[in-house]
Amino acid sequence: MPNPKSGKLAKIVKQLREQKKWSQEKLARVADVSNNTITNIEVGNQLNPTIDTLRKIAKALEVDAKDLMD
Repeated sequence: MPNPKSGKLAKIVKQLREQKKWSQEKLARVADVSNNTITNIEVGNQLNPTIDTLRKIAKALEVDAKDLMD
């Protein structure tokens, strides 16, 4: 069941990924995280991704990590 508090992060990550026309698998590969991590973030099941994970995803998406947390 999705967590409402994770909804904003989910929306931002998915939107940025889709703007790049990347699959979840490609984002996971570029960010050096598991595909399950990306999937769980995007569906709102990842309650507390680590700051390291957020930094990796932000770097892959070419945004500042704080942009994912706004």
